[in-house]
This record gives sequence, structure tokens and C-alpha cells, in this order.
Amino acid sequence: MNTILFFLIPLFIIVVYLILRGNPFKSKSISTLSEAELDQLSKHVHFYQQLSVEDKRKFEGKIAAFLSYVRIEGIDIEVNPLDRVLVASSAIIPVFGFEDWKYKNLSSVLLYPDTFNKDFQFEGGERNILGMVGEGYMNGQMILSRSALLHGFSNAADKENTAVHEFVHLLDKSDGATDGVPENLMKHEYTVPWVKMIHQEMQQIEQGKSDINPYAITNEAEFFAVVSEYFFENPKRLKEKHPELYQILSDIFLQDLASK
Repeated sequence: MNTILFFLIPLFIIVVYLILRGNPFKSKSISTLSEAELDQLSKHVHFYQQLSVEDKRKFEGKIAAFLSYVRIEGIDIEVNPLDRVLVASSAIIPVFGFEDWKYKNLSSVLLYPDTFNKDFQFEGGERNILGMVGEGYMNGQMILSRSALLHGFSNAADKENTAVHEFVHLLDKSDGATDGVPENLMKHEYTVPWVKMIHQEMQQIEQGKSDINPYAITNEAEFFAVVSEYFFENPKRLKEKHPELYQILSDIFLQDLASK
């Protein structure tokens, strides 16, 4: 009997310890948004404002999940609740139609106070970059200008949102190539029609016959990001002026925003 107790008592102590400590292998629970973050979300994110009560809860959950695995770091600025909400919203807006999406190619977002140059300097001349997805030693990071981030959410009916633009680049990159053809997001049979549409629209832009931002003719990747900005910022206008383009973007993102 004493021998049995000799073995059982230490075992009992270990079991109690593990219960009190919790499972070390269990993933951390995702915290909910703070009251300050929810307040900023309600005030500044038009996409969120248009959602049903049920979809608002879903959007909040996706934002909280994003903030649980992506760091938002300020460079010479202090990151506030509005910054966090706008960065996270920019990430979730393009993927809101997907049941489960995680940006596996992103670990941190660096928030600069203003525009920067190719050497990541945000003081001095020749600073014209609003945002970028890191490559090489910067892989896994995104750099955003805070002024561009705020501007992107200041007008709910224009065609521009820098942060959404950069997150669309990440979606494009998720198949291994930032080439304007998001193969992870579209059916294979749509690939050739999509590339054909890109080049047709580029010709229209070059000829001054399109209201799409001329930056879209830079290359196929920039075209995809630019028209995605248009899709999320002013879907009804895009559908009116470019119905075929709207439809394929609606199929890619699994969102029919013009019907809301």
C-alpha cells in the first residue's frame, strides 16, 4: 500500500500542476478588440459600416485574429488604436469573402509617418512611395505610410486605398509570383480570360478611354492591385463602367459589393 502511495502521490501532484498551468501546447486564444478599437472601427471603416450585425461580428473576429499573428510597429511614431484598426481592416477587406484566410507571407507591418524612398528613408527629397511589400531580406514585412493609410479611409467613395492595394499584392504573391494572376483565388479556366481582360483594359487606359488610375498600366501586378482598390472603394461605379471587370473581381474575392 505504501509503495502504491509512493508512486500515486507524485503522479497526483504532476496532474494537478498540469491542470493549473494549462496545456502548454494549446494555441493562445484570440483576444477580442478593445473598446477603443471598436469605436474607431465604427467611425472610420465604411466597409464595416455597411455590414449586417452578423457580418460585423465576423469582421471583428477576423481583425482580432489578424492582430494576433501580425505585429504592427511604428517607426518614429507611436501606433494607436486607429492605426491598428485601419491596417487590420485593409488586410481583412479583400479576404472577407473567404471562410478562412491567413497571411502566411506576412509577419509584421512597419508604419512610417509619411512617404518614403527606395532606401526606406522618410526624410529628405525623392520620397514618393506610399506602401510596399518587402522582398529579399525584407520578406514577410510590409511598409505603409501612416498618412497614406489615413487618406485611404478618409473618402469612402473614391477609387484609392494604398493599404488595400498592398494587401492585394500579398494575395497575388501567395501563389509564389506577384504577377497579377491570383491563381490561389481564381478557377483555372478564368486565368486566360483574366489576362486577356488585363491587356484590353490597359490599352483603354493608354488611349485615355478609361477612368482607371493610369498607374495600372505599370504591369499586370499593379493593374490587379489598382482595380481591386476601385472594386472595394466604389463597387457600384466600377460595375456601371466596367461590368465584366467587376464580375471577375467579384468572383475572385467572393464578394458582390455593388448589390449592397
